[in-house]
Amino acid sequence: MSIQKKDKDFVWHPFTHLKEASDNIVVKKAEGLYYFDSNGKKYMDVISSWWVNLHGHTHPYITKKITEQLQSFEHVIFSGFTHEPAVDLSERILMHLPKNQNKVFFSDNGSTAVEVALKMVFQYWHNKGTPKSIFIAFENAYHGDTFGGMSVGARNVFNNAFENQLFSVAHIPLPTKENIEQIKEVITDWNKNHNIAGFIYEPLVQGAAGMQMYEANLLDDLLGFTKENNILTIADEVMTGFGRTGKFFASDYMENKPDIVCLSKGLTGGYFPLGLTSCSQKIYDAYLSDDRTKTFFHGHSYTGNPTSCAAALASLDLMEKDETWTKIKLIEIKHTEFLNKVIHQKACKSAKMMGTIFAIELLTDEETHYLNKAAVKIPEYFLEKGIIMRPLGNIIYFIPPYCIQESELDYIYEVTIEFLNSIS
Repeated sequence: MSIQKKDKDFVWHPFTHLKEASDNIVVKKAEGLYYFDSNGKKYMDVISSWWVNLHGHTHPYITKKITEQLQSFEHVIFSGFTHEPAVDLSERILMHLPKNQNKVFFSDNGSTAVEVALKMVFQYWHNKGTPKSIFIAFENAYHGDTFGGMSVGARNVFNNAFENQLFSVAHIPLPTKENIEQIKEVITDWNKNHNIAGFIYEPLVQGAAGMQMYEANLLDDLLGFTKENNILTIADEVMTGFGRTGKFFASDYMENKPDIVCLSKGLTGGYFPLGLTSCSQKIYDAYLSDDRTKTFFHGHSYTGNPTSCAAALASLDLMEKDETWTKIKLIEIKHTEFLNKVIHQKACKSAKMMGTIFAIELLTDEETHYLNKAAVKIPEYFLEKGIIMRPLGNIIYFIPPYCIQESELDYIYEVTIEFLNSIS
């Protein structure tokens, strides 16, 4: 029986409409920008395997560091014990995070990093003796697939089946020059009536919403306002971290810093699942008590996994090299040049970019939506050209690993123009 037949018989794949599912491509090898399938065909991974791969597949340096760690030990319980990789990673990551971040809590992925952050905020107020139950989040937000993550996310096709099980959240629009003062008024009213616990946001780029982008100065204004109103803030940097927006973290664009930061995806360079939730000393201090009921009762079997930490440390080594930032800048320059070309295409309704992230909204007969029928046609066209594309409805996007070459970017842009011409 073939791998594809076994795959259909035994495996349930994520975000897949089962009735329309075709045979999945069997990957036999991956190196740098490319996947290689069982027939030897290669594909450009321009979406970094769901935004996780920073430096390219099977990077020799990261592989070497993981192998070295495995010679010592693969995993240990992280309660009552610790180890050098986790301690070193905590110290190193805090050097790059906003200066108000002081402690790191380990989990398994982006959803759990968010879940930890939400629980930290709720229990912070509980431990203070002033429990609060309302969160603010942006419209069209996506913060993962756990129940807390779904609650603060947009109410849409991703979580309609669970709507009655989600906790209350007040959603606000992305800030613009026109609505920022109105948003503040709404928050003020909600805070008077409900005592808002926290505000969670994807800084500057909403990934799953179709790479929606907004201005740093407006978010900075909003963060300053929430701080004045004693509302704790959570920056969900799961997608935007590690150079994706052109800075180490998207939070680096703002003067006002979050109380809590969530990290995952690119954290290990795309090698292993790992989540981190960092927090300020103020958050941590609310759990320092002789009262044992104020303990943060949260953990995972693989919390602080040393092998994952070794991968993250190796990825950080690469992120701290000038060479990596030269590559990020090259992608940014090339994206800027392409933006000026693609906006004139008939099939292009809009186009935007930030750092290494580039997105095109296709002009279709349907509204822009995750279930837009264009999502079926797009990947087929690009796969035929050797490019992996998983659109967000009628949104085409690129978020490539930093190893991508200028000529490879040119080929991707060329195929994109050809596709736009084919549907206009």
